[in-house]
Amino acid sequence: MKPPADHPAIPAPRIGVLIVNLGTPDAPDAGAVRRYLAEFLSDRRVVEIPPILWQPILRGIVLTTRPKKSAHAYRQVWREDGSPLAAITRAQAKALEGSFGEGVIVDHAMRYGRPAIAERIAALKAAGCERILVAPLYPQYCAATTATANDKVFAALATMRWQPALRTLPPYHDDPAYIEALRQSVTDSLAALDFTPDVVVASFHGMPQRTLELGDPYHCHCRKTARLLSAALGRDLVTAFQSRFGRAKWLQPATDETLAELARNGVRRVAVVAPGFSADCLETLEEMALRGRETFLEAGGERFAYLPCLNDSAPGIGLLRHLIGRELEGWLTPA
Repeated sequence: MKPPADHPAIPAPRIGVLIVNLGTPDAPDAGAVRRYLAEFLSDRRVVEIPPILWQPILRGIVLTTRPKKSAHAYRQVWREDGSPLAAITRAQAKALEGSFGEGVIVDHAMRYGRPAIAERIAALKAAGCERILVAPLYPQYCAATTATANDKVFAALATMRWQPALRTLPPYHDDPAYIEALRQSVTDSLAALDFTPDVVVASFHGMPQRTLELGDPYHCHCRKTARLLSAALGRDLVTAFQSRFGRAKWLQPATDETLAELARNGVRRVAVVAPGFSADCLETLEEMALRGRETFLEAGGERFAYLPCLNDSAPGIGLLRHLIGRELEGWLTPA
């Protein structure tokens, strides 16, 4: 049936895939970092202190002291094409283009900063995407990462008259394809080193201890990933948690303390891998590759290597094609 001449244009039906990562400042300067941190640290999923108590601290202390220090850290790892996390996530989306057929559009967004989730959901809908798969690239589920990304998607849909059908990518911490991609990546990275590590440390992003006590599965997911990766590699891994913030008790053991302790106990060669990060970012390239190295060497270690994340490597993109393709089943072909 042909629509009337004055009918609004309707694009051909398509499927959208939106990969989502945490976010990053627009520039490695204090102003951009302040805007980013204000959004990030105002998220009730990230900081679960009542706003009436937290916001004065955030506005009065954190946002007046932390941006300058964080901007310096970002400058240590900033690339010509921008923040590593932003550049790698763009590259991942580009590598996935065409992987699922002509009727599927692959886009990317950040939970904090740009490109914003609501903006990209609206763009996909305008392009004809009546079905959208949102893929938060967090292998281990956490309310402060996976859930808040999904929250932002649902909030965007709440403003739309014609909502697309929606699916979200579940956590994949124990997916055999994920463990195999990690095994391949770690094996290749270790083979490229000019030394053999005595110990390999698997460092995951930390979370406050109370999140575990409140029922968040993140700690258990991280431990299971480390156990499965250890078995796949055929070697023991030391599991630790990085990126502590504030005075609250965080998941233990802490990565920086673990690195120093290993060196003091006679370990001379160490490698660190960050299995919970789908793309290298400030926390891996500055906190681990630079400050982690410094911590280990100052405590008496001799050789240190940081092993890159899956990023847009062949194993990494192969994994994303597998995970996304599986979640699109029934949409790409008749049920």
